[in-house]
Formats: sequence, C-alpha cells, structure tokens
Amino acid sequence: MKEFTVCGVQIAPKPNDISYNVGKIKEWAKKAKKLHNPDLIVFPESATTGFTPNMPISEFYNLIDPIPGKVTEEMEKLSKELDAYLVVPMYEKGEQPNVVYNSAVVIGPSEGIIGIYRKTHLFPTERLSAGGWSTPGKEAPVFELPFCKLGVMICYDGDFPELARELVVKGAEVIVRPSALLRSFDIWELTNKARAYDNHVYFVAVNAVGPDAGNNFYFGHSMIINPIAQKLAQARGTEEIIYAKLDPDPIKYVTYGASTPMIFDHVEDRNLEVYKNIMKKSKCPFEPAKRIPY
Repeated sequence: MKEFTVCGVQIAPKPNDISYNVGKIKEWAKKAKKLHNPDLIVFPESATTGFTPNMPISEFYNLIDPIPGKVTEEMEKLSKELDAYLVVPMYEKGEQPNVVYNSAVVIGPSEGIIGIYRKTHLFPTERLSAGGWSTPGKEAPVFELPFCKLGVMICYDGDFPELARELVVKGAEVIVRPSALLRSFDIWELTNKARAYDNHVYFVAVNAVGPDAGNNFYFGHSMIINPIAQKLAQARGTEEIIYAKLDPDPIKYVTYGASTPMIFDHVEDRNLEVYKNIMKKSKCPFEPAKRIPY
C-alpha cells in the first residue's frame, strides 16, 4: 500500500430519480476533488436511487441500468475528469427478468470499470425471496488499485466478521462499506471499528442521509477508521464530505500517539485448528421476532 487520500461523500439521494442523483454524485465528487484532492472517492449504498424502491419489482427492474450502462458511462467520464478512483453503489439490472443486485462498481480514471461487488448479505426487507427486490451476490472480490488492495462490503455485510476476514485473507488493505443504515449509531460505530480492528485494515464507512421512497430516514455519521480502531474522520447527520490520508505503515504502535510497539497481528495469530465448525450452518441461540429466509 502507498499513502493516499480517501473521501467519503455523504449525500441524500432523491428517491428513484437516477438522472438527478447522477448529477448530485458529479457535483459532490467535484467538490471533494477541489477541497481534498482525493485518490479515492466513496459514495453511500444505492446512491443513484436511494435504498427502498417502494414500487413493484418489475417496475424497478425497468428503471435501473445494467453494468456497464448509461450510469457507469457517466461515472467513467467523471473518474477520468477528476483523475480519481470512484466507488459508486447502485442497483444493477441483472440479465434475467426481475434480478436486481445491490452493487458497488469500482471505477478508475484510465481503467474504466475495474470490477463490481454485489452485496452478499441482504438485509431481510430487501430480499427478493421475502417480497423485497434484491438477489444476493456470491463473490467477495479484492480490487487492485495503484495505491491499495480494496475490498467492498455493503451495509448489512458489515455485521459479518467472516466477510471482512475473507477479504483480508485475499489481501485487502482497505475495506469500504457504502451503507444506508437505519439501526443505532452505537451498532454502526461498533461494527465499523470492530471490522477494522479485527483485521488491522482501514475501514471507510459511508452512510446515506435523508429519506428514501419508503420514508426511511438515514442518519449519516460516515466515518474512517484506522487499523487500530482509531477514528480518523466522522461526518454529522447532513450532506457533507469526510476525508483522511491513509498511512501505509499504520500498526507500528499499539495505540495512537503511544510509544508501545505493536507485537500482535490478528490475522497471523489465528489458531485455525479451533475454527473447524465455522462454515457449518447454524443460528443464534435466541429467537428474533421473525425469521426471514433467503
């Protein structure tokens, strides 16, 4: 990894107005470039529509774009214009009717589309099988950028330490978490810090603000966490930009500003013999109010 600057752009998408939201993404990306000259700019989950469509799946399927498509063409132009890498979360039209992925596309100024991550852990309300609209992805890619190896998790994905660990075992140095998260700030902060500290990676969590078409209101508070769980930046509950310069040598000391050397590595120090059952199907020991299957 090389030293680089990342921006999290916390915006309120206009529900289901893709043209408007593409314009807003461009506006805020240009503002981020002018203020902080970032190498990487990250937007919230479903930034082109908002999270909840609040329309029949067939109608929503016809509203959105495939990848590549018109939206990504505009984002490729933007990336090239700004000479910055972009993570643009958007619903993706699948090849089969009514197959919609909750995706994030990684775009480079010279490369164009580098790759796509499709959300693998769908929040219960969005699952197509339960009356929602999204189909889960099946892969956890790590993207090679000139300055880092990048993993992507989307919102509810961040509740699963297994996914973050999978990305890190594959080489990720930075994980971004575009989100439209409604649960408490405590859970948001806890899971962001835990995923960073569990794996000694940088964690860039960018949440939406404002309402979606389902009248859900998102609280923002995007944050950038370093590999020893120190918060480098945090947004408020409004549209704004956060940024941080990421040090390529971040775990020399056990806490920020201290002289005590770091002598452990959570990834290398795993006792793999203990985890033989981790891939078995199971459930928590307590019953939620309702179980919604995939």
